[in-house]
Amino acid sequence: MNLLKAASTVSLWTLLSRVTGLVRDQIIAAQFGASALTDAFNVAFRIPNLLRRLFAEGAFSSAFVPILAATRAEKGDDATRALIHAVATVLVWALLLTCAVGIVGAPVVVWLFGAGLQELDLAVLMTRWMFPYIGFMSLVALSAGILNTWKRFAIPAATPVLLNVAMILCAAALAPGLQAWGIAPIHALSAGVLLGGVLQLSLQVPALRRIGCLPRIGLSPAAVRAAWRHEGVHRVLGHMAPALLGVSVAQLSLLINSQIASHLGPGAVSWMFYAERLMEFPTALLGVALGVVLIPGLTALQAKGDREGYSGHLDWGLRLVMLLAAPCMLACLLFAQPLLTVLFHYGRFTAESVAMSALALQGYGCGLLGLVAIKVLAPGFYARQDLRTPVRISIVVLAATQLMNLAFVPWLGHAGLTLSIGLGAMVNAGWLYLGLRRLGVLVPTPGWAGFLLRLAVANAVLGGWLFWAAQAVDWIGLQARWGWRAGLLAAVLLVAALAYFGVLRLLGVNLRQFARRG
Repeated sequence: MNLLKAASTVSLWTLLSRVTGLVRDQIIAAQFGASALTDAFNVAFRIPNLLRRLFAEGAFSSAFVPILAATRAEKGDDATRALIHAVATVLVWALLLTCAVGIVGAPVVVWLFGAGLQELDLAVLMTRWMFPYIGFMSLVALSAGILNTWKRFAIPAATPVLLNVAMILCAAALAPGLQAWGIAPIHALSAGVLLGGVLQLSLQVPALRRIGCLPRIGLSPAAVRAAWRHEGVHRVLGHMAPALLGVSVAQLSLLINSQIASHLGPGAVSWMFYAERLMEFPTALLGVALGVVLIPGLTALQAKGDREGYSGHLDWGLRLVMLLAAPCMLACLLFAQPLLTVLFHYGRFTAESVAMSALALQGYGCGLLGLVAIKVLAPGFYARQDLRTPVRISIVVLAATQLMNLAFVPWLGHAGLTLSIGLGAMVNAGWLYLGLRRLGVLVPTPGWAGFLLRLAVANAVLGGWLFWAAQAVDWIGLQARWGWRAGLLAAVLLVAALAYFGVLRLLGVNLRQFARRG
């Protein structure tokens, strides 16, 4: 399969997911603003999301997908389906236990994430409502790994749209009813999260049935014991241990930052949340899409011993990162306030919230290249079933990030937290790159120096335009003329894109070469 075509498929669906996600966040911002209530919801929502990244999309996917792809390449489809059934059985029973423990222990979990919250009890209640979401999303991650191995990328990429749609519907339709009944309207968001989890899992079933891989869950004690004894299950668990440690390091950093932010006053958690939503556009559209399509391809090349193809895949991914992530980084640094103004400056989301969220976005933006590059570089280790190297790097980066927090937070407040994350991501990506170079599995193809020079010229032109546009327009003052403001933003971004790619074309960069990797 052509890698650019596959990545584009994932990116287009991810774009729709992010667009609907922005609509969702705009509704939340307009109805609830950046307040103690939204801080409580964001902490409560972050808990199942963290566990999803930790166990589902993080450690589990990192361990399961390479083993699944290798099993299919080496032993065929029948053996692969037997592995799927065994892993699914063990996973379902583990999730039932996890959800039960999480619901009972919600007060402790919320305290760990946000002891400084003003609405601590509200956060505990919403956490209990949303905790089963981790169960649904872990099974969605299992399904996504299977479908991606069979090169069915569209359904896993489209799935997140359903969460956004469910939350939008509940915020628009359920929240007014809850208010009329004397219940805090923000509980509608919790209901939307739970409904979204159900819908996302439901979408996987027909897709898995079509390829004959719908898992059979063992319900009897004998079936569970048989699944547990499956050799593939122990291989997945064995690879999950270092992967879990690696992902835990990254999520531990988020936990610490969330705890610190909860003590910085009402709104700090939400300012970081809204900045993070905007950051997810480039990290998801490019980084996640590349990671999804690279891991199965790299695993197959590793099984065949094709070192040149392996290196070529990574080199292609890094060039695409530099081509597309660098201008996004400039936009976050130079155009943060206009972007956040047009997206969120409505209703209860004030000019101060825009300014504070813009500072957070600029901090994240300092590390955008690293955040995206990690999605390309880490699979270079995962596909070789080397999970320990990224873990060791992550541990050192965690320590460095917290040292930076000590320096930046007293000076920059919540923006210091995001700056530490951004700079830490750059250190992580650089270390991963050097590690792959030392192993000899990443050998840059000729022409990198000229490519980077052309990119520097194009980004200089782009940066100059964005800086001028940010200063020349009173974006906050145009709040009443929201349609004109949105159209003006679209025009500025269109000119920016035309200028950037136009300069690259004039300098001789052939964009079609990125479609030739297959």
